[in-house]
Amino acid sequence: MTSSVKTVKRSVVSLNLPRRVPALITETRGIVTAVTNNATTFPTPDPSLATLSTALTALETAESSVRARTRGAVASRNEKHTAMTTLLEQLKAYVQKTADADSDTAEQVIQSAGLAVRKPILRQKQTFTARTGAVSGTIALTTVAAARRASYEWQSSLDGGKTWTTLPITLQAKTTVAGLTPGATVMFRSRAVTRTGEGDWTQPTSIIVR
Repeated sequence: MTSSVKTVKRSVVSLNLPRRVPALITETRGIVTAVTNNATTFPTPDPSLATLSTALTALETAESSVRARTRGAVASRNEKHTAMTTLLEQLKAYVQKTADADSDTAEQVIQSAGLAVRKPILRQKQTFTARTGAVSGTIALTTVAAARRASYEWQSSLDGGKTWTTLPITLQAKTTVAGLTPGATVMFRSRAVTRTGEGDWTQPTSIIVR
């Protein structure tokens, strides 16, 4: 199987929480404020802002009891600390999901939640594949669906892309090409056509017919 890919930059949330409780309280307060002020970007935080605020208040109260040397306060504070960090991990996942919805604005989305951005990583997104079919002389082609209502144009080349032969158009983002000569090297490409017009051709990919 061969495929053409494109590189996609992904911004990742960094949740490097302070170990000291007072510092954690300060940072959490900043995160809650940031998310509260970005209701458009974060319409349904998970966990809810009310849940986060309640947990934060409980942690602040428990920390005050520790400072007052109240009996049993440390165990209670540690319990509240664990609950707070668990909620922040859940919020991190929510912010990451929101950021992933648009890679172009992902970094700004993360920062607007009062969180840091880890060094971007690169991931490979498969855009077009060609694999040998179940029957000799056939090749199965698959591309990325462009829209709910779209058609897909396919082309093949036997001379390394110098000339292209147009294949039947499909309404699905896949097709099977039959009648090819086993042992031949064939190059394929595709493009989507939507109501806004024709898309760009995918990067051509070659495969040996079996």
